[in-house]
Amino acid sequence: MPLADTYNNAQGYSNVDAPYSNPAYSSSQWLEKEQARSRRSKWIVVGCIVAVLGLVAIGVGVGVGVSKSKSGSSSTRSSSSGAVNQSDPNDPSTFTLDSRLKKSFYGIAYTPENSQYPACGNKLEDVITDIQLLSQLTDQIRLYGADCNQTALVLEAIERTKVNMTVWLGNYPIPTDPAPYERQRDAIIDALKTYGADHVAGITVGNEYMLNYLNANGADDPNSAVGNQGATLLISNITDTRTAVEALNLGKTLPIGTADAGSYFNTEVLQAVDFGMSNIHAWFANVSIDQAAGWVNEFFQETNVDAAAKLSNNPKMFIAETGWPTASKDAGNESNGPSTASEPNLQTFLDTFVCQANNNGTGYFFFEYFDETWKDAQFGGVEGHWGLFYSNRTLKDITIPTC
Repeated sequence: MPLADTYNNAQGYSNVDAPYSNPAYSSSQWLEKEQARSRRSKWIVVGCIVAVLGLVAIGVGVGVGVSKSKSGSSSTRSSSSGAVNQSDPNDPSTFTLDSRLKKSFYGIAYTPENSQYPACGNKLEDVITDIQLLSQLTDQIRLYGADCNQTALVLEAIERTKVNMTVWLGNYPIPTDPAPYERQRDAIIDALKTYGADHVAGITVGNEYMLNYLNANGADDPNSAVGNQGATLLISNITDTRTAVEALNLGKTLPIGTADAGSYFNTEVLQAVDFGMSNIHAWFANVSIDQAAGWVNEFFQETNVDAAAKLSNNPKMFIAETGWPTASKDAGNESNGPSTASEPNLQTFLDTFVCQANNNGTGYFFFEYFDETWKDAQFGGVEGHWGLFYSNRTLKDITIPTC
């Protein structure tokens, strides 16, 4: 039975044949959009490097210190304008559950607010609020990087809230400078030394690393000679991370993997990891909202899962990002062709993807927890509007599906 028919008959996905027969929904156009997103991420890195030059004097003081003290200081109180209520303002574990939230998601993508290096304005009290809300939606989250002490902040917030939550830690290296990788690796190792690995599910090294490397070197095939050059650099970081974590003797083996755009996994990289996480967005493929859930699932199965299964190490594959935007900063980007960025369309994607993916045993991280205002300011378009919550941690006009 064709894959599309399997989804339609068994899991309730919409028909997914149309996007492939319509030139407007071609995979090449999706790759072009993914490459554009990569160029944006490269500018993030360049901006950070430039800003670092002005902050060298700060040295090791950059970041947010986390005390292991469990005293009821004012730092544990939420400053997020009443997003979460606590019966005891000094005990984050006494937060009141929100009846609108349901633990229906396999996982959710999350970056603590103001965790962009080197500004590093994140706060433990905000991360605590985020964990209080996220824990009502899922048992696991994934981080993208480790700058600005975010690993320690998240693990501390989990301890203080006493929630059932595991974290996939992240290191966001760049090919042209080893310093970001080494800085984040050291932050992850320090956090593991302090908190242990009870709440850690694994570590992701790289986020769209291969996509960025190929774009920077004028190539588009992840398994070309150029792609293999980038793979060698990334594998070096992956191997180094594995060695550093094993040296901690944590009492458990933490899987080490990588995340990349769906069509940009290098075979040598996949052979060197325990898992891969794939960014798959129907929005950027110009797929209509009615067909989006089925398209994501079919793309993932055929492009990522089937390919990984052919490798001797059979790395486990996850969807690292998938979702639907709810707004655009400008009118020119509010539509991907067949559908618009809107809350009703996010609701449709939630209703047609979440429970069906759970039933299929698909590991995914919904993109994303809340809107990120820095992306809206820097990139415009839909980039800052993918959250289930607004940036002020108010739930959007959506109903979380019950699975």
